[in-house]
Amino acid sequence: MKKVLIADDHAVVRNGVKKIFEDQPEETSFGEASTALEVLKLVREENWDLVILDISLGGGGNGLDALKEIRQIRPRLRVLILTMHDEEQYARRAFKAGAAGYITKDSSRAELLKAINQVASGARYISKAFAEELVINLERGSDRPPHESLSDREFEVMRLIASGKAVGEIAVLLSLSANTISTYRARILEKMGIRTNAELTHYAIQNHLVD
Repeated sequence: MKKVLIADDHAVVRNGVKKIFEDQPEETSFGEASTALEVLKLVREENWDLVILDISLGGGGNGLDALKEIRQIRPRLRVLILTMHDEEQYARRAFKAGAAGYITKDSSRAELLKAINQVASGARYISKAFAEELVINLERGSDRPPHESLSDREFEVMRLIASGKAVGEIAVLLSLSANTISTYRARILEKMGIRTNAELTHYAIQNHLVD
């Protein structure tokens, strides 16, 4: 029997993913989590064949941070990222953190099933569009856009600032102090060569980094 852990903060998504397995020949049992803490608890307590993980989790949790911890707890555990965030924003970061696959929630049922089966079998899954983007970037050489110099946490804070969130709001969302967020903001502006939140927002919109 295959054991699959589904981590998403929406029950309707978790139920939808479970239905994907209904026509599969191998019997599957499921675990469910809606927060990063729940995911990590279940990963520590049980052996899973596959984790299907969203980037945005309940309780202010971050799937990329959870992914890094999963890789430390169980290095051989296969993790497929299933998220609303398009590949341009997060896929490269997810693979760097140890994901075996990345697919967006607007993908077809057939494509999601293909991704699940590939990752569960030990292979990697990337979409054709993202594979083409990687080839293009290799052809361009190492000239990377400024936002790719940011750490995962800095990138997250940058997106929240560009979305119009104030320092206090971001601090609450990420369970950090306002001073820490202000420090992240200063680092982000310095790394990206940007002076104001308005410039940061303009950059994020131009580069499709905010929804």
